[in-house]
Amino acid sequence: MPKISHSALRRNFRDLLATPICVETASVFDPMSARIAADLGFEVGILGGSVASLQVLAAPDFALITLSEFVEQATRIGRVAQLPFIADADHGYGNALNVMRTVEELERAGVAALTIEDTLLPAQFGRKSTDLISVEEGIGKVKAALEARVDPELSIIARTNAGVLPTPDVIARTKAYEKAGADGICMVGVKDFEHLEQIAENLTVPLMLVTYGNPQLHDSERLASLGVRIVVAGHGAYFAAIKATYDSLRAQRQLTHSTSNLSATELTHTYTLPESYVAWAEEFMDVKE
Repeated sequence: MPKISHSALRRNFRDLLATPICVETASVFDPMSARIAADLGFEVGILGGSVASLQVLAAPDFALITLSEFVEQATRIGRVAQLPFIADADHGYGNALNVMRTVEELERAGVAALTIEDTLLPAQFGRKSTDLISVEEGIGKVKAALEARVDPELSIIARTNAGVLPTPDVIARTKAYEKAGADGICMVGVKDFEHLEQIAENLTVPLMLVTYGNPQLHDSERLASLGVRIVVAGHGAYFAAIKATYDSLRAQRQLTHSTSNLSATELTHTYTLPESYVAWAEEFMDVKE
């Protein structure tokens, strides 16, 4: 099978953004999953920050993974990927200058697009983990990302949380990021179609939604009509892998005297030790997760 260049994959992603359809991402977390997703005909994949944290650190999604660790994983995927994939680059691993470094590294890794969010990460002393930076700082990060890219085909997608601000503030933020030059807007926390319509009617760039399977947004044709081109419903493939690993190793140990009904979510909670991290945060940071 002839390999597709990173630049060609980026052009394919831009073509997807320009097409009036809405597609769902495949969760790709290693070279094998990327090859499987491409073979099954997925148009786009995504390397989630939370998934990378689980796979590399077995840690919860508390902004613990470093840029170099995330880039290493993205590079492994980019080496074999035959579908464009998006990197969830969190907050760019710091301020606007760190964002420039993040873009440089992920571009070399072979990603087709990356999201930079305006969440205040890592959570600051006495602050909630859903707090956002100022819109002015968010604009600076978008402009820094655009300045740092070398391949103009690489898509820079600005991400915000539409669920923690009043709708007029969400509209103001997303319009500001569009004006700053973002190639697309990614939102998490959109409640339903009415909420989406209020925001989308003010934007002209393609939209990307992180829905986590929200049934109130389960209509791809309607999403497409509102400018949504990419949907991230979740990372079911990786969580299925966790469950399969547990069940396989349990069977290998011949633990057949009782049946484990632990779900993938419960297993993840068990083995990432979130209570310990929350306790440390409360003791050392006074952060209430």
